[in-house]
Amino acid sequence: MQGLHLTADLRGCRCVSQRLLDAAGLALACTDAVRAAGLQAVGQLFHTFPATAQGPGGVTATVLLAESHLCVHTWPEQSAVTLDVYVCNFGADHSARAQALMDALLALFDPAEVQRHALQRGAVGPATGAVR
Repeated sequence: MQGLHLTADLRGCRCVSQRLLDAAGLALACTDAVRAAGLQAVGQLFHTFPATAQGPGGVTATVLLAESHLCVHTWPEQSAVTLDVYVCNFGADHSARAQALMDALLALFDPAEVQRHALQRGAVGPATGAVR
């Protein structure tokens, strides 16, 4: 289960507003970015939320990867996006591919501000016992 988990909170996204609203367009952009990064999509789900008093509804996008997952949540009323990329490194180190995917998504949304985090997950060596 050892892998790399990347997250990013994007504010002030300068992309066209439709990018934050259009599930079909976001699906194409996400799967293209996954492929370009050298990762393998094995499933996907994209859901558009209804408008509220605060503005139009956003999109939740999930692409299941053979290596793990990509999740995107858009907040059009705030010109914001949250990103989550996790790759397990079973069989090969996919960390560079995860970084490439994150970079492609950052370019897609063109945020004015980005808060990024990276977390190395799981044991590198033999398991030493579970903590509960």
